[in-house]
Amino acid sequence: MERLRRVKLRKVANKLAVQSEPGLTHTQLMLANYDLKPVEPERRQWRGRNFVAFWLADSVNVNTWQIASASIINGLSWWQAWICVWVGYSIAGCFVVLTGRIGATYHISFPVTNRASFGIWGALWPVLNRAVMACIWYGVQAWIGGTCVYLMIRSIWPSWDSYGPGGPNDTMSASSGTNTRDFVSFFLFWIGSLPFLWFPVHQIRHLFTVKAFVAPAAGVAFFIWAVVRAQGLGPIVKQGATKSGSELAWAIILAIMSAIANFATLIVNDPDFARFARRPKDAFLPQLLTIPCGFAITSFIGIIVSSSSKVIFGRAIWSPLDLLKAFLEEKGASGATRFGVFVIAAAFTLAQLGTNVAANSVSAGTDLTALMPRFLNIRRGSYICAAIGLLIMPWHFFASSNSFTTYLSAYSVFLSSIAGVMISDYYFVRKGYLQTQDMYSAQKSGPYWYTFGFNWRAYTAYICGILINVVGFAGAVGTPVPIGATYIYNLNFFCGFIVASLMYYVLCWISPVPATSQHWLEAPLDDADFEDGGWNSSFVYGVAVDDLKGDSGRDTQTEDFKVPKISEEA
Repeated sequence: MERLRRVKLRKVANKLAVQSEPGLTHTQLMLANYDLKPVEPERRQWRGRNFVAFWLADSVNVNTWQIASASIINGLSWWQAWICVWVGYSIAGCFVVLTGRIGATYHISFPVTNRASFGIWGALWPVLNRAVMACIWYGVQAWIGGTCVYLMIRSIWPSWDSYGPGGPNDTMSASSGTNTRDFVSFFLFWIGSLPFLWFPVHQIRHLFTVKAFVAPAAGVAFFIWAVVRAQGLGPIVKQGATKSGSELAWAIILAIMSAIANFATLIVNDPDFARFARRPKDAFLPQLLTIPCGFAITSFIGIIVSSSSKVIFGRAIWSPLDLLKAFLEEKGASGATRFGVFVIAAAFTLAQLGTNVAANSVSAGTDLTALMPRFLNIRRGSYICAAIGLLIMPWHFFASSNSFTTYLSAYSVFLSSIAGVMISDYYFVRKGYLQTQDMYSAQKSGPYWYTFGFNWRAYTAYICGILINVVGFAGAVGTPVPIGATYIYNLNFFCGFIVASLMYYVLCWISPVPATSQHWLEAPLDDADFEDGGWNSSFVYGVAVDDLKGDSGRDTQTEDFKVPKISEEA
C-alpha cells in the first residue's frame, strides 16, 4: 500500500515537473532548466532600441512621478529637485550597466550569476530575498493599477462612487479593509494582467515598445492639459527652496538617494533582461543614457503638473491619480474632461502593467525558478507571484498607519549589499572571468562549491553591508535612533554597497577564491557552443589554464559535467 502511494506521488510529481532531459540526477534537476540555462543565440533578440523602449516605458509610472514632487515637499525648489533626479538616476544607470554586463556577456540570469559569488547553494538566500520582495511589490503596484482602473470606470459611470466607502452599494464589511469599488477595480487590473505573464521574456519586449509610445504621449498630453488649465506653469517654478544650509544639503542627499532607492531591485536583477541582448554593447549605452533621460523627463512632467494643480484647485496635488480624480469631481465636469481622464488613466494602467511585469513578475518568476527548477519556470513563477500579490491583500499596506510602502522602500535598499558583492566579485576579484558551466554543477571539486556550496566571504561581506545600515533602517520605520545612525542611513545604498564590496575584496585577498584571472578576461559563450538548444560537452573557453589561478587543478577543457539539452516547455 505504501509502495503504491509512493508510485502515485511520483507520477503526480512527474506530471507537474517542467520538461527536462531524461537521466538527470536530482542535484542537476535542482540547478538547471530551460529558463535557467544560458540564453542560446535564437533567443537573444533584444537590440539597443529594445532596451531604450524598455526603460522609457518603465520610467512612466506613478512612483517616478512622485519622487521629485516629494523632494519639493521636503524643501527643495523645483530645479534643485530636478537636478537631484538627474544625478540620482545617472548613478543608478551606472549600477544597472555594471550588473547588466554580466548577463549580457554570459547570457545568464541574476540567480545563476549569484552562484559565482555566493556559492552554488549560497545563492539561494539572495534569490529568496529578491523573490519575496517582488511578490509583495507586485501586489502593491497592482493596487495602484487598480486605482487607474477606478478612474477609467468613474469617468464613464459617475455612479461607480456609490460602491465606494460609505456608499449605498458597498457590500464589503469595514473589517475587510477595503470596499466594493476599490476591490473590484483592483481585481480587474489583477486579472487583466494575467495574459501578459504568459509570454517568454524575449518576446515581451513588444509590450515595452507599445508602452514606450503610449505612456509618454499621455504624460505629455496631461502636461499640456494641466498647464493650459492653470494658465501657466504654476507658482512652484517661481518659488525657491524652503531650506538652507545643512538642512538643504541633507534634503538634496535624500532626494538623490530616493532616486537610487527606486532602482535598488532593478540594479541587482538587470541580468534577467540583459542576458537576452544580442551583444554586450546593446545593453550598455542604451541603458546608461536612457535611464537618466527617461526618468528625468517623467519627473519634470510630474513637477510641473503638480505645481499647476495649486493654481487650479488652490492646493498642490502630488499624485497624478489624485489630480485626475479632482478633475472628475469638479462641479459640472464636461464629457470632454471625462474622456480626457479616461484616456490618460488608461495610459497609466498600461504604465503600471509594464512596470509590474518588468520589475516584479519576471524577476519573481526567474527567482522562483532558481528555487525549484524541477517544477517551476518563469511563466509558472510569474503566476505564483501574481497569486501571492492577491493573497497578501495589499490594500492593508496603504491603510496602515506606519506606511508600509515606506518600509518596503527602506528594506529594498538592503539589496545594495548583494549588488556590492556581485560587482566586487565580477570586476575586481575575477576580472570578468566566469566558468559558466560550473555554475550548473554541484561537484565538490567545482570552483563555486566553496564550503558546502556556500561562500563564507560573500555572506560576511553581505552581513557587514547590512549592519552599517541596520540602526538607521530601524529609524526609517519609526524607532528612535541616534542622529549619527540617521545620517549614515541617509547614504544607505552607498554605505551598504561600499562596505559589502570592500569587505568582499579584502576577504578574497586574504583567502583567495578559485577560478579567477590575473588580468581582464571575459570568456563568453560562442554560438558554436550550443547544440540542439543545449551545450556542447566539449566546450572550450579559449584561454590557457596558466592565465588562471586557484582553479583547483582542473583543466576546463576536460570538465565532464554537461549542462542538459533542454527545450522550452510547450
